[in-house]
Amino acid sequence: MGGTRESQTLPPFHTLEVEPRAILNRVHAVVYTCGILLLFYHRSLNLLHSTTFYSFFLSLSMLLSDIILAFMWSTTQAFRWRPVRRREYLENLARTIEDRDFPALDTFICTADPYKEPPMGVINTALSVMAFDYPTDKMSVYVSDDGGSELTLYAFMEAAKFAKHWVPFCRENKIEERCPEVYFQTADGACSGSIKVMYENMKNRVERVLERGNISEDQITCEEDRNAFKKWKTGFTRQDHRTVIQVLLETGKDRDVKGYELPNLVYLSREKNKSSPHHFKAGALNALLRVSAEMSNAPVILTLDCDTYSNDPQGPRRAMCYFMDPEKSPKLAFIQFPQYFQGINKNDIYGCEHKRLYQINPIGMDGLAGPTYVGTGCFFQRKAFRGPPSSPELEVLDSKHMLAASLQSEAVLSAAHHVASCTYENGTSWGSKVGFRYGSLSEDYNSGYRQHTDSWESVFCNPERPAFLGDIPINLNDVLSQNKRWCIGLLEVAISKYNPLSFGISKMSFLMGMSYAHYAYGPTWAVPVTTYGLLPQLALLNGITLFPKVSDPWFYLYMYLFVGGYGQDLIDFLIAGGTIGRWWSDQRMWMIRGVSSYLFALIQFTFKLIGISAFGFNVTSKVIDDEQNKRYKQGIFEFGVTSPLFVPLATVSIINLISFIVGVSRVLQQGKVEEMFVQLFISGFVMANCWPIYEAMVLRSDRGRIPMKITVISAFLSWVLYFVASITLKI
Repeated sequence: MGGTRESQTLPPFHTLEVEPRAILNRVHAVVYTCGILLLFYHRSLNLLHSTTFYSFFLSLSMLLSDIILAFMWSTTQAFRWRPVRRREYLENLARTIEDRDFPALDTFICTADPYKEPPMGVINTALSVMAFDYPTDKMSVYVSDDGGSELTLYAFMEAAKFAKHWVPFCRENKIEERCPEVYFQTADGACSGSIKVMYENMKNRVERVLERGNISEDQITCEEDRNAFKKWKTGFTRQDHRTVIQVLLETGKDRDVKGYELPNLVYLSREKNKSSPHHFKAGALNALLRVSAEMSNAPVILTLDCDTYSNDPQGPRRAMCYFMDPEKSPKLAFIQFPQYFQGINKNDIYGCEHKRLYQINPIGMDGLAGPTYVGTGCFFQRKAFRGPPSSPELEVLDSKHMLAASLQSEAVLSAAHHVASCTYENGTSWGSKVGFRYGSLSEDYNSGYRQHTDSWESVFCNPERPAFLGDIPINLNDVLSQNKRWCIGLLEVAISKYNPLSFGISKMSFLMGMSYAHYAYGPTWAVPVTTYGLLPQLALLNGITLFPKVSDPWFYLYMYLFVGGYGQDLIDFLIAGGTIGRWWSDQRMWMIRGVSSYLFALIQFTFKLIGISAFGFNVTSKVIDDEQNKRYKQGIFEFGVTSPLFVPLATVSIINLISFIVGVSRVLQQGKVEEMFVQLFISGFVMANCWPIYEAMVLRSDRGRIPMKITVISAFLSWVLYFVASITLKI
């Protein structure tokens, strides 16, 4: 709104203010660009004056790394060009819009494996949404179980019974923590009496079934539920089964213990067979889009990860401040809330907060055409999945749903089963022009990006109280594996006809295209991070200098580029509410990802391009091990498993340690500190970041240490790299 009223007839539901630092960001960008151009000039001179193959190789490698660093830095400027802040006015919305005039809301929650994503976590997410401060007769919650587990269905049958007590309890007591597990850990929740006992009993029943792995007859209380479980008969597997749709609660039919209507609650496991593509999470979301269109057809859709619960019952009303603005709404595809996480330790050792992705960069994109979709905590307009806002719908859902019909009527269920079949999409535009987009493991990035190229806009809504809270992995292997999958998905978009640098910029503004390119080409960070993590150190071991000595005027250019880049990054982090400790962890994890998940993503994606496919969609485990959790709270890195992702990480750590020791000894013997200062500084800086790795290799004896096999392999690779570098010197 730019701080002005966007409508002459309605009070402002929201305002927008441009950050004052935008001007400073632009000035810094100009000065820093001049520094980068001077760097390229100096690198080119070194390349032209190379007299040996080894010096030519080193100079060329450093130049290529600097080009990638410069490109990635330039894409970052898109986020800094026009950062904005928004504010919503719920009181104006309440005075202007009555509850009966709010649009209906369908919530999609996806889960895939009850043993990696415990059903109690998914239940808590669903219950927190069902207790929104929003008209219950206008809400529907759809749970997609892509693992097709009867254990998940049983858990939600129990949740439906508990919801009849939980929803009115939240309303009457006006509690803010509407996730039961979280509320019962508060002082008020611990003394809440019978409602807590009901929850604990439900939790015990669900966890006993999960532990046993099957549902006994005595746990099924009615014939209707018994018939539902008959669908899990011989031949039913998670990869080959018929559609399962179970209406657990229906508005107008089911009421809570106080007599008020409850939201719809629907369980869905889409049809699968071994010969049909599944399209991972995007396929599950598209099935939800079609099934919900047949059953409730709400114009607004909320997507949530199974472990992302509502932390603010006012969340939907904040979204309506934008959707119900007659000037903003016609081109508004979605409203993205930032991801915040519970249980992060003091310094966020794994950088799981992802402050740039979820909090810093979105305010920059919001000043352009809006933030990207990050997979959860996002409210969509259903029509945004049908095509561009200025053109007719590309495909109609063929919905015959009648609002007066029961969700459990034969006609509605038949239509819902039909659109959830694994052959329904054959010959249609689903996944290409309609719905969530296929072709990438990062379906959230791809879908939001394609909506922006279709001329839709989005909004970043970041209230003081986080609207949603999620869980994080607490061991390094899960963190890096998850990040590797995201990177592969991003590369699938980057190396496609929809890449942001050509297709994106032609369909959006230049800055929006660059902001999307920042993510799509993010895995290329692996090249400069790995190069700077190895080559200066190997050169130092062999007595070769790569950088100007301290007394050389060019030294100050390198110093400025390092301090200027890191300094602005730190300032952005602190302005966004971060701490120096968390910033240090974040930049350390950037380096760790650079030589592990980014590097492996590039390698595996290259294999895919030449026809060797070696990856798929792996669910990150949400199960928390007590010992791991204890070490995580103490700020101790968790390795523990023999993961190939740890090999390059340990190799870089060993080489930097040895090069620093050798470099210091040479300085003490030869006194050439000016010539070696930059390379010694780089080795020392990397060593400081690698302290948790040294600790895990040598000093620790717990189960979370680096396995000896990884240490031995890494030590051998370090020797091989040194040997190859030494041999190359003679060429």
